[in-house]
Amino acid sequence: MIETAELVERIWERDPSVWTGGDEAQWLGWLDEPARMRERVHELVEFASSVDVDDVVLLGMGGSSLAPEVMRRLFGAERFHVLDTTHPSAVRRLEESVDVGRTLFIAASKSGTTIETRSHVDYFRSRGARFAVITDPGSPLAEISDDVFYGEPTIGGRYSALSVFGILPAVFMGIDVERLLDRAEEMREACRLEEGNAGLELGLRLAETPFLRVSGDFGLWVEQLVAESTGKEGKGIVPVQHGGDELDVRLADPYELGQEFFRWEFATAVAGSILGVNPFTQPDVQAAKDNTQAVLSGRDQGPGPWTRPEGSLEELLSQATPGDYVAILAFIDPAREDELIPLREQAEQTGCPVAVGLGPRYLHSTGQLHKGGPDTGLFVQVVDDLGGELDIPGKPYGFRTLIAAQAAGDFRALRERGRPIVRVQL
Repeated sequence: MIETAELVERIWERDPSVWTGGDEAQWLGWLDEPARMRERVHELVEFASSVDVDDVVLLGMGGSSLAPEVMRRLFGAERFHVLDTTHPSAVRRLEESVDVGRTLFIAASKSGTTIETRSHVDYFRSRGARFAVITDPGSPLAEISDDVFYGEPTIGGRYSALSVFGILPAVFMGIDVERLLDRAEEMREACRLEEGNAGLELGLRLAETPFLRVSGDFGLWVEQLVAESTGKEGKGIVPVQHGGDELDVRLADPYELGQEFFRWEFATAVAGSILGVNPFTQPDVQAAKDNTQAVLSGRDQGPGPWTRPEGSLEELLSQATPGDYVAILAFIDPAREDELIPLREQAEQTGCPVAVGLGPRYLHSTGQLHKGGPDTGLFVQVVDDLGGELDIPGKPYGFRTLIAAQAAGDFRALRERGRPIVRVQL
């Protein structure tokens, strides 16, 4: 194992051998991003000041949506909305809650090809919505608007909280982004130290934590960062809502988010080094995407057969042994999340840690770990009544069919890896 002082020095030297000696050096732009973003604040504030709207809606998934969602909650930004589900009930509810003609839609996707975000874009463009775009250079998403803000290509999605993917939404929430970035810069400097390095200390503790208990709004972001970064090659830290070890989060003031974003990014990079994995890849995510497309291309059955109950919940939970965890993967209307509580309590009776994720959001968060991480999970997929179809312009399927295909695709991907999984109806 690398000595801690040497580990810090080599991370800042962008030495990929700290991890696996692969392509890690290409994904370390987050180390310098707070300073880079300070130079762009004027540009972002000027754009936001030029936009006369009543509401702002962010269309994004995973790394493009979770940091803005955490800030929206902690700062109480009531006129800022995040859409990161393909459930038709949620899409309809959002559309009914805003005046589309008085709303700015921000489409955020590094690749520009994320199926959920592209579907949202197609839907709201057909309703005459105004768009701004956050994406990486060369992305096809840039074609939909003249107001395009490019991200730093050397930053992966889950490390992008302090990039334009997080900071432009923060500006529209009325957050003092210079103050937020100042706090991030303070932590960045602290993470260079041999002694008193809060990011290093957290990373060393994180690496010894098989189950990380995440709670509160900040936990939404942390679970993606930790799970997707460490969950591969049969290894990984499993974020759970019940059980596990709870590490400290310093959020006495919402502006402390700036330092916490950077502290947890650095800590996760440290933990990845100790675990011996590349924290900047997600090799097992594509399987669910490929399966979703396969289901969509063979649409002769339809959403009903794809999402009917399968397997016995009682039999699954009876298999639980010490060291296992139970993951509840719910492709439901997010407004119904509280209805999962009885199921979660039933899972807790096994004595195992329990994780809860909403689909398709978790596919961009903990999905990598469930497939590539430790083979200790028992999986319960939950579906609800998807209601009537909601057409996606230009596609032969609508949102109802899409989310059903995503549920079926991930079910298949987990089963292909030998993960025990059942499906129940909410």
